[in-house]
Amino acid sequence: MRFLKLAALAGVLGLIALGARRRAQLRDRLGSLFGRGRVGVEPSPTATLGDDQLLKAKIESEAFRDVEAAKGDVNVNVEVGVVYLRGQVEDQTLIQELEQRVRAVQGVNRVENLLHTPGTEAPTHSG
Repeated sequence: MRFLKLAALAGVLGLIALGARRRAQLRDRLGSLFGRGRVGVEPSPTATLGDDQLLKAKIESEAFRDVEAAKGDVNVNVEVGVVYLRGQVEDQTLIQELEQRVRAVQGVNRVENLLHTPGTEAPTHSG
């Protein structure tokens, strides 16, 4: 019982240590996971899947604008704000440029860059 009280106290202290903005983000994220939106605000009609589809469209519009690679060469998937880039492009600098452009799009939490150049094996994870 004492352990549970200490764990609860540690959790409360951890939340206090977080800034107000971060607490709000965490509350909203947890609320969306459990089917609730922000406290006192109607939930958005678009679920996470809809948010991911909107983010994908935004990425394809913003990040691929004025880029040599055709959108057809790169497959973009978004899962809960994590963007997966797959496909083959002509050179390594274009791979890096696309990753930077995607990271710059508002709403992207992380980028898994699985792009590769001709003659190289596709990576299984970025890093």
